Amino acid sequence: MITWIIEWCARNRFLVFTATFLLVMAGIWSMQRIPLDALPDISDVQVIIHTSWEGQPPDIIEDQVTYPIVTALLAAPQVKAVRAQTMFNDSYVFVVFEDGTDIYWARSRVLEYLQQIQGRLPADVHPMIGPDATGAGWVYEYALVDHTHKYSLADLRSLQDWRLRYQLETVPGVAEVASIGGFVRQYQIQLDPNKLLAYGIPLSTVIDRVKSSTNEVGGRVLELSGTRYYIRGLGYLKSLADLENVPVNAKNGTPVLIKDLGTVSFGPDIREGVAEWQGQGETVGGIVVMRFGLNALNVINGVKQKLAEIKPSLPPGVEVVSGYDRAGLIQDSIQTLQRDLIEEAIIVSLVIIVFLFHFRSALIPIITLPIAVVASFIPMYYLHVSSNIMSLGGLALAIGVLVDAASPRRTMCPRSAPRTRNTPLTKIRWN
Repeated sequence: MITWIIEWCARNRFLVFTATFLLVMAGIWSMQRIPLDALPDISDVQVIIHTSWEGQPPDIIEDQVTYPIVTALLAAPQVKAVRAQTMFNDSYVFVVFEDGTDIYWARSRVLEYLQQIQGRLPADVHPMIGPDATGAGWVYEYALVDHTHKYSLADLRSLQDWRLRYQLETVPGVAEVASIGGFVRQYQIQLDPNKLLAYGIPLSTVIDRVKSSTNEVGGRVLELSGTRYYIRGLGYLKSLADLENVPVNAKNGTPVLIKDLGTVSFGPDIREGVAEWQGQGETVGGIVVMRFGLNALNVINGVKQKLAEIKPSLPPGVEVVSGYDRAGLIQDSIQTLQRDLIEEAIIVSLVIIVFLFHFRSALIPIITLPIAVVASFIPMYYLHVSSNIMSLGGLALAIGVLVDAASPRRTMCPRSAPRTRNTPLTKIRWN
């Protein structure tokens, strides 16, 4: 069979050269589009479900939230394992699917099963699935540095949450921008229990009045002279004074306001961690998480370009500095392996020429080597294998096997029948 293939290729050189040219072009096309990363992503196909239930202890959350979700997802198709972690205020369920499962198909199955068990969960509990990313998706991290020291941590956190985060999420390939550090600003009402008791107002009534005070109410339409006017009531709170003047109840015809029951002020939300920058003190930052299976280098470059566009609109003295950038690691890893591949190919070619001492025979492995390396990117592209230190390292290790397979070893005919111009090609064995 091998002999017949060699004879056919020798007779159809144009077709062989054309096929080789197309193979090289396809390899170059795949090489330019293959995802780049420093290390391969070997994470499981996983969907994370996060459920928040404020003020509840772990045992209650475990019984009423975590357990129903876990038992329901055990029956989902192609599920390999379901793990859970319950803590104060939060429940996390990790659904691990079989290898090769499409991540978006898995996410849609999880959403279907969550809809089925929604009635079994507490009324104010709403599970959410995490971003379509893996543990290796953490590709970039930045910090907001205030060189003027004019802005508080709450101001920097507001800048991160309401401006930077939303703009960076528009970058193609970004699944999530998580905020870290600083203080989340809140409207806080500190009620006096004695005043609540004196007015006979329960705490639940105050909570309901505050919730309903900042709202927009829609009415019908008012038609005047053939023109319709939409009627709506705007009741949004815009300052602390608006919140202080929210009526809670009436006592002898006199409204009881929030300020009569306690004090209203700005305050920070409870936080469970801090962010610090190079020993200069606390700061605010963000973590950019990449979507599953995308090109990490392209995503990082897109984030840097967006940050450059945002820079002129930042407050004076505030700068966005990089804390972790995987682009340098990716570029250094790829360049190192590319240099090693080229050097190894040159050295192997010189060794082949020296040992064979026949340039035409040495030309076969010398030409085969780069063609095989370029063509190997075609299956890598269609199998969604990224170009990283492991995959390129495998190519470097395979050069010896490629050279050995491509090197010709001629077995001549017996001395009694020396090979002449008319000797058939089948008299020569190629290994």
